[in-house]
Amino acid sequence: MKKTDSKLAVGRGIKCVVRGLAAAVTLAVASQQAMALEDPEKPDLKFGFIKLTDMAPLAIAYEKGYFEEEGLYVTLEAQANWKVLLDRVISGELDGAHMLAGQPLGATIGYGTKADVITAFSMDLNGNGITVSNEVMEKLKTKLPKMPDGKPVHPIKADYLKEVVDDYKKEGKPFKMGMVFPVSTHNYELRYWLASGGMNPGYYAPHKGDTAGTISADVLLSVTPPPQMPATMEAGTIYGYCVGEPWNQQAVFKGIGAPVITDYEIWKDNPEKVFGVTQAWNDKYPITHKLVVKALIRAAYWLDAENDKNRKEAAKIISASNYVGADYKVIANSMTGTFEYEKGDVRQVPDFNVFFRYNATYPYYSDAIWYLTQMRRWGQISEFKPDSWYMDIAKKVYRPDIYAEAAKALIAEGKLKASDFPDFATETGFKPATDAFIDGISYDGTQPNAYIDSLKIGLKGKDVVK
Repeated sequence: MKKTDSKLAVGRGIKCVVRGLAAAVTLAVASQQAMALEDPEKPDLKFGFIKLTDMAPLAIAYEKGYFEEEGLYVTLEAQANWKVLLDRVISGELDGAHMLAGQPLGATIGYGTKADVITAFSMDLNGNGITVSNEVMEKLKTKLPKMPDGKPVHPIKADYLKEVVDDYKKEGKPFKMGMVFPVSTHNYELRYWLASGGMNPGYYAPHKGDTAGTISADVLLSVTPPPQMPATMEAGTIYGYCVGEPWNQQAVFKGIGAPVITDYEIWKDNPEKVFGVTQAWNDKYPITHKLVVKALIRAAYWLDAENDKNRKEAAKIISASNYVGADYKVIANSMTGTFEYEKGDVRQVPDFNVFFRYNATYPYYSDAIWYLTQMRRWGQISEFKPDSWYMDIAKKVYRPDIYAEAAKALIAEGKLKASDFPDFATETGFKPATDAFIDGISYDGTQPNAYIDSLKIGLKGKDVVK
């Protein structure tokens, strides 16, 4: 080879190396830019929760390192009650929180505190129960059908409680029960169950300044923070309550009461808690929000993985005082697929707690609309609203678009599969109509007013509480 040829070859080689280096640098820069797009705007976060087993996705996302893998450094802090929790999210003292499914809706429509709050993640399905005192249970037993072994047939319909309530009325005793918050799932589930048995749980009249919810009530409902439910019932202040776990099982362990029904039997696979943030927080930290949802999805998946094989470990984790702070055995009683109705009466309820399966984490518009229909039914929404209003509020508050971004990122990273999620290309945000309620009445989220009108007890059409 001639020297000139050699020089040309060397020159070409140098050019190829330079081009290769330039391409590598370009790729590296592009990669860094892509990574930068996913860096959280706010990595240090504080989230609130109430001491209930369904706060588990937050605890697991923290303990299993899912938050840190998304570049998030999270502090989890128990709150005194649901009002304090919501107020602190709105004020910015908390970045987000474990919330009642109805809280973002109630805040957005201005029932109680007015603020734009959204959710892009549903934390669980089911998880609540209705418990009555030993005294009430003994009266119920004289009226209930029995199984061959002498144990009561479950679920216990509210028709039987109506007979007990009527007896109390004859004695001049108002029948009092507790629930955790005016816009809580527990309030609406308890009201739904009572109404299915022919009892009016009372109306609200916010337009008249009445927010007690006891107008025309056969049963008087009042607010009690979840951890205080057993002690309040034991003191005789209330005769029963609707609450999340572990506070129904705690009554059994303490020997002071007995659960009569779970919410799985009131409305099969009902949404329970959500993760909520303010609209302003989401607008300021959209990437952070998506990363939070990614971590929570992974935590929920872990909780339900391989037929709940991780549930015992989860129960141990959340039994710690900084989380739920209840005895492991009490938490495991419901978290591991069983439920104890009375001491020794342990029954299989595999779906009492659902965190991921059945698309539990997806924020469905139809779930949001059900809560709004119950707010209207009992007067928290004072006046008639057209179907379009329910749709608009649901789409403003429940954000499956943010959820889909997080899920698609997890699929792209190989952490979860497309089959683990709804088909985002065809998903409408509405579940099919269902009659899986204690009274068999069908609910179609696309027809809110028709559904409201189909319920025997409650406001209908243009009714207003006077």
